Amino acid sequence: MDKIILITGGAGFIGSHVVRHFVKKYPDYRVINFDKLTYAGYLGNLSDIESAPNYTFIKGDICDAEHVERLLSAEAITHILHLAAESHVDRSILDPIGFVRTNVLGTATLLNAAKDVWKGQMEGKLFYHVSTDEVFGSLGTHGSFSETTAYDPHSPYSASKASSDHFVRAYHDTYGLPILISNCSNNYGTHQFPEKLIPLIIRNIRDKKPLPVYGKGENVRDWLWVNDHVRAIDILLHEGKAGFTYCIGGNNEWKNIDLVRLLCSIMDGELNQPEGAAASLITFVTDRPGHDMRYAIDATKIMAETDWKPTQDFRMALTDTVRWYLANPQWIEAVTSGEYQHYYERQYAGR
Repeated sequence: MDKIILITGGAGFIGSHVVRHFVKKYPDYRVINFDKLTYAGYLGNLSDIESAPNYTFIKGDICDAEHVERLLSAEAITHILHLAAESHVDRSILDPIGFVRTNVLGTATLLNAAKDVWKGQMEGKLFYHVSTDEVFGSLGTHGSFSETTAYDPHSPYSASKASSDHFVRAYHDTYGLPILISNCSNNYGTHQFPEKLIPLIIRNIRDKKPLPVYGKGENVRDWLWVNDHVRAIDILLHEGKAGFTYCIGGNNEWKNIDLVRLLCSIMDGELNQPEGAAASLITFVTDRPGHDMRYAIDATKIMAETDWKPTQDFRMALTDTVRWYLANPQWIEAVTSGEYQHYYERQYAGR
């Protein structure tokens, strides 16, 4: 195999799209999906490629140092694409220590295993850490985050991701580990766990439930189609400069309330209901603590050094996303009911 890639968190939202992309595009690469299968990890996301000859799933915890080191050595891993993370800000407020364990200790465990297994053989290896724009904190009405923006995290989630970024750089500077970091804006697309804003709003409109919007809905986020993010990851894994950071964004800022209203309009059309029916469900709720006001990404560096750029018209891609969720209600029920645990037992028992 040309490359043997370990993708952590490959059963999750972004991870499953990354796994599928690499398995299908690179038949000469071996792709190993390493996932603990917590609540947001669902193997059904990858049912279409689970029998591919260049794909392997291994259940495991990135905090299990012995398992991780044994895996890197036994499988002769050449590249680590690290996406495994607790990622929901609301959950981090309720359980900050859980985020420290997975996002900080888990990342450090992977780094340490790579350092030990790759010692004296760093050439041709890469530890690629997929991170978030939330590590940079909050912007005012102007400006955008870039690779030189100082870190200023405000939630336990963003603090844990900031810490993991620092550990990745420290292992490069101290041990010479070949690393790369990318910080991306909010992703949207199919197979996203329904606790996140877009699938949550779609599901609640379908079920005629209130649409919770924090504060006045004035918080601004930059939105990027998940498969555009995946293309960026692919390009950076092959063309990115080791030791460097890249910011990935969609140049597509939306206030939360405007995004919710757009979703309402799309859903009214898809459900053949009167315009305004979905919007009547909007309910403003008490803002969450430490809620950053605005994120925006300056993706000049990646676009200057590679041929990557966002490709999707937002409204069209968002409409396609809505249609997928409406056409796949069984997927939503499966990921929220625990059915995926039964799926795992059926598909992988004894392997």
